Amino acid sequence: MAPVTKDPAQEPPLILAVENSGMCGSIALVSGSHCIAEQSLLSKLTHSKRLLVTLDRIMAECQVTWEAIDAIAISLGPGSFTGLRIGLSTVKGLALATSIPLIGVPTLDGLASQFSYAAMPVCPILDARKNEVYTALYQTDENGSMQRLSDYLVIPAAELAAQITEPTVFAGDGISVYGDLLREKLGDHAIFAPEQLYFAKASSIGFLALSRWHKQEFLDPAGCTPLYVRASDAELNLLRKTALS
Repeated sequence: MAPVTKDPAQEPPLILAVENSGMCGSIALVSGSHCIAEQSLLSKLTHSKRLLVTLDRIMAECQVTWEAIDAIAISLGPGSFTGLRIGLSTVKGLALATSIPLIGVPTLDGLASQFSYAAMPVCPILDARKNEVYTALYQTDENGSMQRLSDYLVIPAAELAAQITEPTVFAGDGISVYGDLLREKLGDHAIFAPEQLYFAKASSIGFLALSRWHKQEFLDPAGCTPLYVRASDAELNLLRKTALS
């Protein structure tokens, strides 16, 4: 990958960001501290057909060409296995075709960053099915940046609740499934974000990608993979068959 040559002090990088890890996919253009454009779609369908159409529309309406884009950022997961594969395969193709650097941002990081103003810990929870959630614990530091305090996990919601010992902000679609359980186990220690903030936004992914752009922390489009955290059902079935053979 060629080194970055733009001087961010004079012109901040322009990032095209894609979030495709769940039902609410989105695409955004961000530059510096500004979200230039963002479009989201809440749907039970995957976004394979809508992704490129939405991307083309945003770029056309903003009069942005591929030559103006400094990096493409993608939400790496965890989340929907199908959505993650579609999102990453799409941006990998774009990055390879345009030679634009590719940046990966974990989905939980993007969701947690939307609560950097919170004085208490933040715990995004995404429904991982099988009575489990994808999660990690975060805390805002003295500079206002969200820092991850734990590994990325996939654990039962009850087990997560047993690890919470202080008032904590919960966000994510896992609240829809496990909110009652968390409220029962934690009482006033469970503080739920509003439903409109249950999903990571492409703009949040783009803003987190800016620091990676400055450090030139780019992915190899040919070899990068989603952050699944848990093996897929197909992989688990293969392991079972291998163990029995």
